[in-house]
Amino acid sequence: MILSDLIFETYSAVTVNKARSGLTVLGIVIGIASVIAMVAIGQGAQASIQSSIQSIGSNLILVMPGAQRGSVVSTGRGTAQSLTQDDADAIGKTVENIQAVAGVVSRRYQVTAPGTNTNTSVIGTTPAYPTVRNIQVDTGSFFTDQQVLSQSKVAVIGPTTRDDLFGAGTDAVGKEIRINKIIFRVIGVTLSKGGSGFNNADDVIYVPLTTALHFLSGNNYLSEIDISAQDQLSLADVQTATTNLLLSRHKISDPASADFTTLNQADIIATASSITGTFTVLLAAIASISLLVGGIGIMNMMLTIVTERTREIGLRKAIGATESDIGIQFLAESVLLTFFGGAIGILLGWLIAFVVSKVIGTPASVSWFSVGLAFGVSSGIGIVFGYYPAQRAAKMNPIEALRYE
Repeated sequence: MILSDLIFETYSAVTVNKARSGLTVLGIVIGIASVIAMVAIGQGAQASIQSSIQSIGSNLILVMPGAQRGSVVSTGRGTAQSLTQDDADAIGKTVENIQAVAGVVSRRYQVTAPGTNTNTSVIGTTPAYPTVRNIQVDTGSFFTDQQVLSQSKVAVIGPTTRDDLFGAGTDAVGKEIRINKIIFRVIGVTLSKGGSGFNNADDVIYVPLTTALHFLSGNNYLSEIDISAQDQLSLADVQTATTNLLLSRHKISDPASADFTTLNQADIIATASSITGTFTVLLAAIASISLLVGGIGIMNMMLTIVTERTREIGLRKAIGATESDIGIQFLAESVLLTFFGGAIGILLGWLIAFVVSKVIGTPASVSWFSVGLAFGVSSGIGIVFGYYPAQRAAKMNPIEALRYE
């Protein structure tokens, strides 16, 4: 069969009943669009989570109070009492390849300003904290070592906290706020980092560590110790050295009985990537079920077409068409339907991912790999589910086919 004839016959056969062809293609369209959209949203969420984790600090290591059981810390952040600022100072003086160390005490408080109030996270820390956590001051300044030593009642606030307390874009430097009924003077506003919910880096107040320990928490224990390693390669060594130092300081001989837990940024990113990757695969697998349904729809339609065109098949074979010609003809029709459905499905999937990303604010990443995979899958479905009807048509006895009513 000449290629031009095959293309013309295939197009004519598919378009002769547009409604039926359209409904058959719809299953493939929905399946491909679902897979493209789910994979795009999953990959976008994975990239967003990784970016959020990386934005909390450079080469970060977290030391938290509380023993670890398996992969879960048995006590929540700040509830155990095993870390002190002396531990943080010892880490800074003893452990090599460290850029900065900051002790942290954190808790949510009701914060008030004249006529307004908000509930936000108050972090007591040291001047090294901006270096450890990649925080930049937009207006004013961060507090100094002298202000930490003198237990000054000064505060640096995030832009969201500023907007909640004083109004959007207001110059808050020099204004007063009350934390736990204690007056603090705002000396700086940080540059926006973005975020939402309870982990919003812009909805926070920073105060000197000694001030927080004395006036707010009422004890000398830290919620965590944040460490910034010199580079990515030294993360593991710094984590190991920190663990060994704290075990020695806390007089613990068995690491399994440690009253603290250390996590490094690379491990957090790897864990988050693994979880989101599994979630993406799960979403794609669920969406792929509709592809199976669409493939069955293709097979059902092609079997119906073979039955309807039985006399045509018999006539073609009677005038010299081979089994190969008949088989290729019907297989080409099946592949054309699924290929066309796949193209529409990719466009629809991209559109769905774009709309969802705009609505929920999570970026969606449509990769060329997923597009190529979608085309491959749609073509494969056309071949797999179109093969049996094509073979059935090719194997027909021409005499019986011509007698078919």
